[in-house]
Amino acid sequence: MALEIREIHTRRELREFIEFANCLYRDCQYYCPPLFFDEMNCFDREKNPALEVSDYQLFMAYRDGKAVGRIAGIINHRANERWQNKHVRFGWFDFVDDMEVSRALLDKVAEWGKARGMEALNGPVGFTDFDHEGLLLEGYEYLAPMASLYNYPYYVKHVDAYGLVKEADWIEMQVYPPKTCPERLDRIAEIVKTRSHVRVDKVKNARELEKKYGIQYMDVIDEAYQKLYNFQPMTQNQKNYYKKMYFPILNFDFVCVVVNEKDEVVGVGVSMPDISMALRKCGGHLFPFGWYHILKALKAKKIECVNLLLIAVRPDYQDKGVNSLFFQDLLPYFAKYDVSTLETTSILETNNKNIANFTQFDHKQHKRRRAYIKEI
Repeated sequence: MALEIREIHTRRELREFIEFANCLYRDCQYYCPPLFFDEMNCFDREKNPALEVSDYQLFMAYRDGKAVGRIAGIINHRANERWQNKHVRFGWFDFVDDMEVSRALLDKVAEWGKARGMEALNGPVGFTDFDHEGLLLEGYEYLAPMASLYNYPYYVKHVDAYGLVKEADWIEMQVYPPKTCPERLDRIAEIVKTRSHVRVDKVKNARELEKKYGIQYMDVIDEAYQKLYNFQPMTQNQKNYYKKMYFPILNFDFVCVVVNEKDEVVGVGVSMPDISMALRKCGGHLFPFGWYHILKALKAKKIECVNLLLIAVRPDYQDKGVNSLFFQDLLPYFAKYDVSTLETTSILETNNKNIANFTQFDHKQHKRRRAYIKEI
């Protein structure tokens, strides 16, 4: 029963690499499969501009010809330059409960990175902040939203045994929105509008957003995230890529754009209906009928859960209460669609300002995840 680690190069091999997680989690009721074509495009140099600043190598583990694990080795040169380090990242790390398998996969990425001058192994993270990141430590009994990783509890003992140690933790919360905007929050938002000369511009769709503001909202996201863990400044191609990937599918009732008196975008809040169950029904595949389940979830008139994808405020407008405008604008829409639960994406445990956005409401911290590091 010899273990074999193979490099992944062909398109057929890439399909097996992507489908491995779906096979591993076939019987797990909490796993959410990613969109298959998104995963394929992620590793396509002609489609994913993150690969203009990154190198990668994929590996799969086989025992007696059967796939038992996978991992991606990534070197994001732009991020390493930004943080003045030499990290090789690991991501897309999934495996059966076999120490030999997990160790061999991590060894391969460490070896690959070290041969290219890297000094530390870091993960699980992706090419950029827009990829899945962080090993799940708490909250295994909750459904994973589209924007989050899920992993079995046994993963933790594997990374600990390998000698990886904590570098950063994120938390996630379920927030239970009030049916109306609290009076105090409404009052603060009105003061902020007057004092900082800002307002909400309720654009109807991605076409109108681009016509009025170009790509300013992506610039705001890029500037606002400068200090976040493992941040990689986006290239112009990356901004265009994420703009085209995400914004056209959004219901703009759940998008809030804040502008100043010069009609400059100074803040953006993005949320969307949770489509985890739709993705589970179709296994992440749009065809033959996956598109129907996903579109139905996105266009529903009654929505149980909304995923809070991001809040970004331009640095010169931070600490001025601009976040209050997001909630003043969005809470009535959550009520309109009868939303009972808001699910945050991962928030760094040290990001107290962002955490405070949600602890002002009835909430529960239900998940924790971690990025690890080890010198190589």
